[in-house]
Amino acid sequence: MTKMRVVHRCGECGAGHPKWSGRCAGCGAWNSLIEDVEGEPSAPPAWTGAAPEVQNITQIDPLEGTPRPTGVTEVDRVLSGGLVPGSVTVLGGEPGIGKSTLLLQILAATTGRTLYISAEESAKQVRLRADRLGALSEHISLLAETSLPRIRAAAAALSPDLMVVDSIQAITDPEIGAGPGSVSQVRGCAQQLVADAKAVGRTTIIVGHVTKEGTLAGPRVLEHLVDTVLSFEGDRHHALRLLRAVKHRFGTTNELGLFEMEGHGLAAVPDASQFFLADRQAGVPGSVVGAVLEGHRPLLVEVQALVTLSSMTSPRRSAQGLDQGRLALLLAVLDQRAGLLFAPCDVYTSVVGGIRLGEPGGDLAVCIAAASALTGRSVPGRVVVCGEVGLAGEVRQVGQIPRRLAEAARLGFTTAIVPRSAAVPVEGLEVIGVSTVLEALQALALVDAPSAETRTVYARRVN
Repeated sequence: MTKMRVVHRCGECGAGHPKWSGRCAGCGAWNSLIEDVEGEPSAPPAWTGAAPEVQNITQIDPLEGTPRPTGVTEVDRVLSGGLVPGSVTVLGGEPGIGKSTLLLQILAATTGRTLYISAEESAKQVRLRADRLGALSEHISLLAETSLPRIRAAAAALSPDLMVVDSIQAITDPEIGAGPGSVSQVRGCAQQLVADAKAVGRTTIIVGHVTKEGTLAGPRVLEHLVDTVLSFEGDRHHALRLLRAVKHRFGTTNELGLFEMEGHGLAAVPDASQFFLADRQAGVPGSVVGAVLEGHRPLLVEVQALVTLSSMTSPRRSAQGLDQGRLALLLAVLDQRAGLLFAPCDVYTSVVGGIRLGEPGGDLAVCIAAASALTGRSVPGRVVVCGEVGLAGEVRQVGQIPRRLAEAARLGFTTAIVPRSAAVPVEGLEVIGVSTVLEALQALALVDAPSAETRTVYARRVN
């Protein structure tokens, strides 16, 4: 009889601890340990069968690893062409973000036999969603089940080309002595699903929920088991959804897929820049368009700033869509290198559309938006900016500037402010190279006094 024991396992990295502590010793995450029950480890059985077959690497067919398109363009973009036969993919995201909707649309667009395992919803609920999405298809088989042995038996009988398990947190194996959603159940069930997929060449997608608190065993526990980890992100108050590859053994992890949540499901956003700038009001102080890069995809996004005199001892610094520490750094650079005094002011910044600036190419846009909001002077509507800002106030070049500027010219922008070392001619676009953030502000007429004088001028204005 297997002896059971209680362990505290990290929901982020899966490391086990004999007792609870506030911080995981494996990955350093705080408040991530979850009480779990597992059997005592036993010695593995000795190998008694025939020796496994060994292949020469030159005799392996390379076409077996060719991606097959899913039929959903944005998913294929992120997966570098599609799903590879026999691969296992984890799709992670917060509950309610639209993972089940996306998967039903993939199943409807995929040719061949498919199997949808619904462990959280009844068959009728899935049928109603498929009807609403227009995803009803004869080649989609449905099984509402939570028992892993029954799921494996159904998959073996049907032999689907693509199987979706929604979600791994609700699947249980009776042989694992732990509750549903525990780290042991999630990892143990996933290991068996991965082994089946590799043995028969079945493409499998596993759904994993994650929460902001990290209290559930999500995709982080499964990363080392699977071939691809996709992150489905978005704000419930915005229609935009972003699909990224956190890990991908068959291609790049630098691509970004964009969707818009509509009444009939998720619609691809092929022209993302036009989507982000659709409702923009040009000529408003505190607004500027920045050219950023998400993977290999150039995007034009609007960066907004609002600066008001603070009534608090410690003025607020609010950053939506960018790192708050980065905002504080850029404001300090504007203070010391351009003479703009933000100390007595509340500063609110936002990247419109729900996207997050994760690369330094948006630094100059944040600086210009904040300076425009402080001085009350607007940036011309047909101006686009890009560049990294250093601590000395210098504007540094970033990658793929010609592609960024080509995207700006395509959308009708006429002027671009870029680092001087990366100023390249673009047809239909006046490219202005600057060496410092102060030069950029003066080129847009946001400041018209030397750095030593502007501090007094704008300090008098806010006071």
